[in-house]
Amino acid sequence: MLNHIALYVVDLQKSTAFYRDIIQIDTIPEPFHDGRHTWFKVAEHSHLHIISGAKEIVPHDKNSHLCFSVPSVDEFMARLRQHHIPFFSWAGEPDKPTKRVDGVKQIYFTDPDGYWVEINDDHP
Repeated sequence: MLNHIALYVVDLQKSTAFYRDIIQIDTIPEPFHDGRHTWFKVAEHSHLHIISGAKEIVPHDKNSHLCFSVPSVDEFMARLRQHHIPFFSWAGEPDKPTKRVDGVKQIYFTDPDGYWVEINDDHP
């Protein structure tokens, strides 16, 4: 079972707002209370930890990405457009989704620190 994924970020408030307001995942209490951490619940026993302290934003390869499933990729694309966040198909086409061979629709974009995020509609 996956316990957590941790991302090291430059600006904790900016990253917290991104994952809370754009990705729309809920924060949960974190044990440190030091102003350097935000924890999000991503599954019953799995978390995303955002940790401040990175000195600079560095490039990340799209092959290393977080993925979240949503009921409607089209509605999510509208949210990204509303917030002026560019997104791409897997091939890099701007403002277009990819339709995988299994029928799953997906898009890719980066968070404030350049970490790649995939959004898809793959639901059980």
